[in-house]
Amino acid sequence: MSAKKADRKAGGTIRLKQVRSGIGCPREMRETLKALGLGKMHRVTERKDTKEVRGMIAKIPHLVEVVE
Repeated sequence: MSAKKADRKAGGTIRLKQVRSGIGCPREMRETLKALGLGKMHRVTERKDTKEVRGMIAKIPHLVEVVE
């Protein structure tokens, strides 16, 4: 088992950073930013590494980046 999979099973976390503004984006994208705990530029938040969070990141990859 790879280290990444072991982290997910152990309840690993993902650190996210907002790199672009949600201004001008559809409401759904802005709401996804809020649900991830973001909303202001360069803010960093930590979330559990779950498939739901990964799905939210996949909806707005141009607005956030995963920070290691």
